[in-house]
Amino acid sequence: MTQGQPEHIPDPTQRELLHVVVLAGGVGGAKAAAGLYQILPPQALTVIVNTGDDFELLGLPISPDLDTIMYTLAGINHPEQGWGLAGDTFQALEMIGRYGGPTWFRLGDKDLATHIMRRYLRDQGHSLTAITEQLAQALGIQARILPMSDDPVCTVVDTPEGRLPFQEYFVRQRQQPRVLAVHFEGIDRARPTPAVMEALARADAIVFAPSNPYLSLDPILALPGVREAIRSRRERVVAISPIVGGKALKGPAAKMMREFGESPSPLVVARRYADLLAAFVLDEQDTAYRDAIAALGLRVHVTDTIMKTPADRARVARAALAALGWEVVDEHA
Repeated sequence: MTQGQPEHIPDPTQRELLHVVVLAGGVGGAKAAAGLYQILPPQALTVIVNTGDDFELLGLPISPDLDTIMYTLAGINHPEQGWGLAGDTFQALEMIGRYGGPTWFRLGDKDLATHIMRRYLRDQGHSLTAITEQLAQALGIQARILPMSDDPVCTVVDTPEGRLPFQEYFVRQRQQPRVLAVHFEGIDRARPTPAVMEALARADAIVFAPSNPYLSLDPILALPGVREAIRSRRERVVAISPIVGGKALKGPAAKMMREFGESPSPLVVARRYADLLAAFVLDEQDTAYRDAIAALGLRVHVTDTIMKTPADRARVARAALAALGWEVVDEHA
């Protein structure tokens, strides 16, 4: 294999052979997963999802990233917010507030049903993987959505005011405190599920979604064995930049880069994952970084990475696969 050339992978014209794994979290991850779901045979896609954001509220287990991706693939997510359900109401939350309960995390009435079912199934002894599969199938999703682990991992951030659980920082305090460091509590005891490791082992392509590197992708990669599994298949791995024009389109990634002493750019992301990647998808606003990213040994593919419409999502998905040598045509375009 020559330097910079992709290893032999199955013929891209044989679409039924393609198995794509995407590592994702947050709204950006959900959009990227939806684009791949749109252009691929539905069962060819596996989404490995960050669960470091998971927490309990009002006795209910809440998995924000899993739910955002599940709702998006099912086509029932809130189109403007990206998270939550379209047309949801908040009468239960209003009543909770009347009782003096916490209302800082916006739980819609239909969204509550997801968390209640998750609690119900967990109390019956089902794993998070099995629960997620049941919920996704009930919503008609044919892709496989996998939590990164069935073991609890809690993302926490160090701030000048002290250590905060992720949702306290992200939602309750609106990402305002300065982040000094990020930790994944429980990561030393957690393990990736067999389904996660199997999906990585048989992937024809592995895509790092344009998710927050520190908060969405790093928890997945911190699980024992995951980085090694991905590195062993490096020539099949591509990342989509979450930074466009010096900004994160959603969330605090750019802010965190500045707080960590970096100027927000796609180059920061490319350097962070260079040992795991063969290719990098760069936004056309950031072509000035093309040569520096290529100097890391990565093939660089440039496109408009902003995803406002289904057509945008499909374009970015095709660009990610094209960067690895695949050419997949959306049959529904």
